[in-house]
Amino acid sequence: MAQVKIYGLRSSIDHHRIQLSAAIHQSIVEALSYPPDKRFHRFIGLAPEEFLFPSDRTTSYTIIEVSLFEGRSVGAKKSLIRALYTNIEQACGISPQDIEITLTETPKSNWGIRGKTGDELALGYKVDV
Repeated sequence: MAQVKIYGLRSSIDHHRIQLSAAIHQSIVEALSYPPDKRFHRFIGLAPEEFLFPSDRTTSYTIIEVSLFEGRSVGAKKSLIRALYTNIEQACGISPQDIEITLTETPKSNWGIRGKTGDELALGYKVDV
């Protein structure tokens, strides 16, 4: 499971939403061997007074938070982060300087999905990549 929250200025999120979602999903599918039909993205567009950031960032500044089942290797997580930087820059023109990424892993038992806990689900993909 990979749940993704994308934060940014509303104007930037609205402008890049389709390409940003495609770039993020492509990165997750490739780096984590994730099923292509599983896409869980939430876009949170904020007004300028709600989204404060350092002066060395632009109005394209974007924060990406990915919640994952635990079990991915360090190599897989680094591959995901690198793919996100590359794919987002290519698809949206957003510089890696304007992208911050946090991966948060939690035990499957901490998830509730389709009426079950995550450790009770039959997944159609591997987590330990």
